[in-house]
Amino acid sequence: MTHPSADLQGSADARPALLAVAAPVEVAPPAPGRIRVRLLVAYDGGRFRGMAENEGVATVAGTLREVIERFCGHEVVLSVAGRTDAGVHAWGQVVSFDVDEAKADPVRIARAVNGQCVPSIVVRESSVADPGFDARFSARARRYRYTVLNRPVPDPFLAATTWWVPEPLDVAALRLGCDALIGSHDFSSFCRRPKGAGEVSLVRRVLDARWHVLGDELLRLDIEATAFCHQMVRSITGTLVDMGRGRRRAGEMAGIIRARDRQVAGTIAPPQGLCLWEVDYGEAPPL
Repeated sequence: MTHPSADLQGSADARPALLAVAAPVEVAPPAPGRIRVRLLVAYDGGRFRGMAENEGVATVAGTLREVIERFCGHEVVLSVAGRTDAGVHAWGQVVSFDVDEAKADPVRIARAVNGQCVPSIVVRESSVADPGFDARFSARARRYRYTVLNRPVPDPFLAATTWWVPEPLDVAALRLGCDALIGSHDFSSFCRRPKGAGEVSLVRRVLDARWHVLGDELLRLDIEATAFCHQMVRSITGTLVDMGRGRRRAGEMAGIIRARDRQVAGTIAPPQGLCLWEVDYGEAPPL
């Protein structure tokens, strides 16, 4: 089974330079005697140095893999829907991997992880996946949420999951700044380029971006795209908050995108306010 690459999606009304779509990715089925398992995972990103494994530091993927391998008695390779940065949380991260048929009991795997990893990592749901499913390449869209505490005095009980911004924010400016984000654009102004990767396309297709007033002086940005590049949501959020503070005009957003220059965008928002909320696989109902 093939899936469009998660790294680049085009749109019918995009400029010609943005119409390129990466070749489909061939997802290999499990080897004989193995079953593919899928987990829906939530975690407190403040306890880890990101999702991706990194030798010598605690990561979400490394912790999950070690627990699953102890349960299964063999090595596993994890595929993840989103490679969240250090300090970034997740409510709807999706992970897939192959295990021996004798150990392919999703309920017991979930119990093993939860028994050893709570409260920092929790498996919310577990299931046997289709042989052609891959947590990364089967995804059609990712949805992130960024929460801002906008009041003069901080709250110690919200400090781990919000960005405290004491200056009053203009919600109308925050919302107006989102308009230019929708569609397929080169988001170089908001992305950190991978080291040693050469010329990598940073064209991404944003499907939705909007601010919600939650009450109690909490604001939340919901943003959905086919894929995101490194630090994209945090950079966009920081720039939007600058607009809400009145430091920049909301009408500047289109020009910032066209500049394709990281120095033109605003400050990168801190990681703790960001959460990978949901991954869309075009299913009904979703996992």
